Amino acid sequence: MSRIRAVLFALVWFSCAWFGSWERNDNQATRMYAAIALVEQGDATIDRYAALTIDKAVFGNHVYLDKAPGMTLMALAAVAFADALTGERAVDHIAGSPDFDRYLRLRTRLAAASGPALLTAIAAVLLFDLGLELTGSAGAGLFAGLGYALGTPVWGWSTTLFGHAVVADLYMIAIWAIWRGMHGKRSVGLALLAGASLGWAVVVEHQAVLAGAVIAGWAAWQLRQRADRDRLLVMGIAGGIAALLPLAAYNLIAFGTPFRIGYAGVVGWEGMQQGLFGLGMPRLAVLRAILVGWQYGLIWVAPVLVLAPFGLWLGLRDPRSRSLAVTAIAAAVVVLLVNAAYVYWQGGNTTGPRFAIPAVAPLALGLAMVWAQADHRALRLGMAALLALSIAINAGIASAEIFAPPGTAFPVWQAVIAGPFAAGALRTVPSEWFGWTPWAGFAWWAGLALPAIAWLVWTARRA
Repeated sequence: MSRIRAVLFALVWFSCAWFGSWERNDNQATRMYAAIALVEQGDATIDRYAALTIDKAVFGNHVYLDKAPGMTLMALAAVAFADALTGERAVDHIAGSPDFDRYLRLRTRLAAASGPALLTAIAAVLLFDLGLELTGSAGAGLFAGLGYALGTPVWGWSTTLFGHAVVADLYMIAIWAIWRGMHGKRSVGLALLAGASLGWAVVVEHQAVLAGAVIAGWAAWQLRQRADRDRLLVMGIAGGIAALLPLAAYNLIAFGTPFRIGYAGVVGWEGMQQGLFGLGMPRLAVLRAILVGWQYGLIWVAPVLVLAPFGLWLGLRDPRSRSLAVTAIAAAVVVLLVNAAYVYWQGGNTTGPRFAIPAVAPLALGLAMVWAQADHRALRLGMAALLALSIAINAGIASAEIFAPPGTAFPVWQAVIAGPFAAGALRTVPSEWFGWTPWAGFAWWAGLALPAIAWLVWTARRA
């Protein structure tokens, strides 16, 4: 099984790092501007880049990042490494010029490869491991791991510095750690890992605390009759607090107090003043649009997830996995309801419902369960075909356009497949940096990734 884990990790990381996204997307670029300011200026002000983005916060006479700072903090090492490697700094270029775009692109790609791509690869392997333990089937674990990482927009968002895929990854890491702590050894270390994962998810996206609380509550419930309950609870809380400390440090550097967040100073988005930073009551029509609507429906960008509810229902029937299935369902529902309650629920430029992506992690657990219970060859072939379709769709999204423009009637077709993908407007490492054609870059990905997938399937069947 170790070979399957190693190849799955390499495949997912390579697939996420090989493709890129537009570095000047406002939501993404503002995170990088803050990272550049912290590394090169020693402060968190982005005054120099204020005219380049509509996503910003204003406090006093200075402009700041208006997001949770987790993705910015994860990008610091990439910025510092690129500066040391190239000898360039942002002040060497006119902000907004082609040279500045190239400067920004390198740091964005390195940050994505060392952050979201890495965490998604880890989460895919842990999902394989969890599926294997739950069902005893390597095929079930592989179906879930591939479905999660390459069969949904988790793939495309892992090429960016948006936090959606990272939060999903961190949920999966926490779920795996809690499950292993319930059924294995090294419980203290696993409690620390679970707490740190859930804590860091909040640093990446503050609303992650809501579904994270469901997962943490499951952990606490499982500990209620254990003799080492108090010690494990303390270690889990300690891990969460440790993960939150960088948030307090960033706020202190940026605002002079650990108790202020960037969203409090957001400009240009009046809806953020409604409710709790834009959160109101969930709306049924919005929930329907998130799940099945032509413009944003999750089903169109991740068809394989249609199987997930059936798998989770099967998990409810098994006493060994019942509590996990309940937790997965509850966490996914919380994420979807938060999306449906947000005033800007569409998410602007997005292919699929980007705020719903953290729900993919708990839903993907159902993929392992449904595969394990499929006892007819024809049924498994149909499920495999659905996974292949999902991977093909998301290969187009990841390579061509994760930022579909709002207002597109059916983005997965018009803004991705029949648009930039058909035109060969792809972003790959060799086409952006080595002068290759975009199609040559995509062909190299396919030439390496498809044999890896075939080997994984063959090896899992033998196992």
